[in-house]
Amino acid sequence: MASSLLFCIVVLIMSSIMSIEAKEFVVGGEPSAWKIASSNSDSLNQWAEANRFQVGDYLVWDYDAKKDSVLQVRRKDYHSCNTSSPIAVHQDGNTRVRLRRSGAHYFISGVEGACEKGEKLVVVVISENHKLGFQGSLSPAPAPAEFDSGSPALAPVTGGVSTAGRGLVGAVLALLIGGSVVGLVLV
Repeated sequence: MASSLLFCIVVLIMSSIMSIEAKEFVVGGEPSAWKIASSNSDSLNQWAEANRFQVGDYLVWDYDAKKDSVLQVRRKDYHSCNTSSPIAVHQDGNTRVRLRRSGAHYFISGVEGACEKGEKLVVVVISENHKLGFQGSLSPAPAPAEFDSGSPALAPVTGGVSTAGRGLVGAVLALLIGGSVVGLVLV
């Protein structure tokens, strides 16, 4: 029975460690994606919207340092493509930025005219409070189609399991597996 309990504790600790591991995201999803998009469907922001960023994760840019740079800027400078007062300047060609706080982070190209042509990125980092459990959608559900079925309409489902809750899921699975092992030992 002691070995079963030890097994449960080890599984629980391992699942917790895996849940806090920082991830590295290559900007745009592939090397050399930090460039002016060839179409709106290639937008860097579409890539960012498809990912879930957490505090501690890293963004990695791969670009030609002789031709480009990455500027971290404030919201107003992002929208106006102002390169004159960046928060941080990166020019090494292989930039790695740690996301240290929740909220929006703004990045633009340091090359004149590139930001205006779409070489810019907004990354939204989820808050610490939203890392575990269920998470509501970021936008409201669409209005239901008009039809009269004679019965009341069901409320739309807006939540889903967050991938950030993998530590909680791992802990629950560890407890279930541990309970099963203990049950087998006792029987």
